[in-house]
Amino acid sequence: MSIAVIDYGMGNLRSVSKALEHVAAGREVIVTADPAVVAAAERVVFPGQGAMPDCMRELDARGLRPAVLAAAREKPFLGICIGLQMLFEHSDEGNVAGLGIFAGDVKRFPEEKMFAADGQRLKVPHMGWNEVRQRPHAMWANIEDGARFYFVHSYCVQPADPALVMATADYGVPFTCAVGRDNIFAVQCHPEKSARDGLQLLQNFIEWRP
Repeated sequence: MSIAVIDYGMGNLRSVSKALEHVAAGREVIVTADPAVVAAAERVVFPGQGAMPDCMRELDARGLRPAVLAAAREKPFLGICIGLQMLFEHSDEGNVAGLGIFAGDVKRFPEEKMFAADGQRLKVPHMGWNEVRQRPHAMWANIEDGARFYFVHSYCVQPADPALVMATADYGVPFTCAVGRDNIFAVQCHPEKSARDGLQLLQNFIEWRP
């Protein structure tokens, strides 16, 4: 089995690939910007970090959009961070269109609601560990509900279809932090930076049979 990690020039892919290699049990992990390699892989990971307009521009500049869309249709597909947000129709960050695989928008955390339960002002971006409340999905196997994952983001997805939501977290307001449908699963957190539970999520992806 080969696992392609899509490289469109945005974010530190080394930590993602190293985490996958740690749990991949001898399977080949390839960081690639080659659409043909993405097409040939059995599983695809779509990570990224940075600003949404930059990510979309670089994805198209490398000719990777068709390969990403095909992978999302045809094979086990894991989106991480911006790789979640890019699956949706539109982002308020730069007023840019996403890939449109899922209906919905990407919105910035509302400043007027950025307060903790004790009244303390919350900073944006949301940066650090947060509890993730799961909805039933094979990708949560052997991960306790409420496990903590590491986040770095200022925007969050708002799916048009509530059935897409596979997990939520709270940061001033409840927000969607994982979505899933058919062969696609995507998370706002960084599993590669989320200790044991993050590695378990990546291992679940390798073993997942959607």
